[in-house]
This record gives sequence, C-alpha cells and structure tokens, in this order.
Amino acid sequence: MWRSMLTWLGGAALLYGVLCAMLYVFQRSLLYFPQPARVNVPSLRLSVPGAELQVSVRERDGPGAVIYLGGNAEDVSASMAEIAASFPEQAVYALHYRGYGRSTGSPSEVALQADVLALYDQVARQRSDVTVVGRSLGSGLAVSLAAVRPLSRLVLVTPYDSIEAVAAQQYAVFPVRWLIQDRFDAAARAPQVRAPTTVIIAERDEVIRRARSDALVNRFAPGVAKVVVIARAGHNTLDGRPDYEAALAGQR
Repeated sequence: MWRSMLTWLGGAALLYGVLCAMLYVFQRSLLYFPQPARVNVPSLRLSVPGAELQVSVRERDGPGAVIYLGGNAEDVSASMAEIAASFPEQAVYALHYRGYGRSTGSPSEVALQADVLALYDQVARQRSDVTVVGRSLGSGLAVSLAAVRPLSRLVLVTPYDSIEAVAAQQYAVFPVRWLIQDRFDAAARAPQVRAPTTVIIAERDEVIRRARSDALVNRFAPGVAKVVVIARAGHNTLDGRPDYEAALAGQR
C-alpha cells in the first residue's frame, strides 16, 4: 500500500511540475491576445527598437491630446469612436501593442513600457496638454508612464495593483509569484503619480476583482485619485454606457 501511495504521490508531483513548467513557458500566451485592426481609421507608424508600431489617430488642432492604452485582447481601433466622443476637442492616439493590429514584434512588459514612453515623447513634442487613458492591461502601463512623465490627467479603467497579484488569484494552486515574468506592478509606481487621476471600476468586474483595484487606489498619494464605480457593469460591459462615458470625460 505504501509503495502504491508513494508512486501516486510521485506521479502527482511530476504532473504538478510539468504544469508549472508549461505555465512558465506559455505564460505570455495567457496574458497577451493580439487582435487585428478591424476598423479602418487613420493611423501613423512609430519606429522603436525592434518594432514598427501602428497608432490609430484622430487628429485635432490645439494643445490637447489623449493617449489610449487598451486591454490585453482589445482592438484599439474599435475603441476610437468612444474615446474620441468623450474627448471631442483633443487629438487621440491609440497604441496597438507589439503583435497587435499592424504592429510588429512580440509583447512583453519591458517592450511595451518602452513603446508607451516613445509614443508619449513624440506626442508631447507637439502637444502640451496630454491625458492618458489606460484600460485593464493598459492601466498598468498608464500608471508607469504617469510616474515618470507629466500628464494633465490620468484615467484608469478596470485597473489592478499588479498582474502578479491578479494571476496569483486566478492560478492559486501554482507558485505564480516565482514563475511570472511580466509583473506590471502598478501599485509600486502609483505613489509617484501627481496627475489628477480618475479610477473607473466596474461594480461586477469578474476579471479584475475589486480588491485588486482598491489595492491600487490605496497606493496613490492623498487627494490624487478619485474613484467612480459603474453600477451593474462587468469587465467587458462598460462600452456605450452614458455613466462610463461621463467618467471618461471627467464629468463624474
């Protein structure tokens, strides 16, 4: 009996080790879901080390601009109409991450953070009034940018404290904190943010749990972040809601 039990335990341990190894090797396939650009909107090309990036654009005259950083499975060209409607007087630049749309390269935290900085620096050379909107995955990138560059306003939609913490909840039986490569630790950067910040939380968010958003909010300096909760909304059911659009525009 003991031999059978030891054999079973050994097999279970081996299977667990194989699953951990698979999670480590394929983790970026579980985080990034590149989407093609399905909506025909004007775009520009941004050359960065190792990639050519597509940026969907709605041009406007004047100093105001919005940089939009979308979710991990989002076609940001499809979000342009809503973002543009919430910021009618400002130019809009929506970044297609590496591997998304017509952007080349492969996504990673280090690469995407560098790409966001490159886009901001290009926009800021021509625009003095820059707002950044980061949604879901893009919220971590937005916080990292706001910690090192001046913004007029920061908007975070369904944000998290870190992807590491989100993954640790979703894959609780695995040692995620030892395995993860792209941590997107927004909470560590939040204390350095000085831009007025609107945090938009979906009341029934089934992807980013409320505790993860609250943990991020608690890391901002006092008076920096304002929280808006969209009642009865889920992670992917915010679009088209007047209260969400008003929060984006700063009217709530």
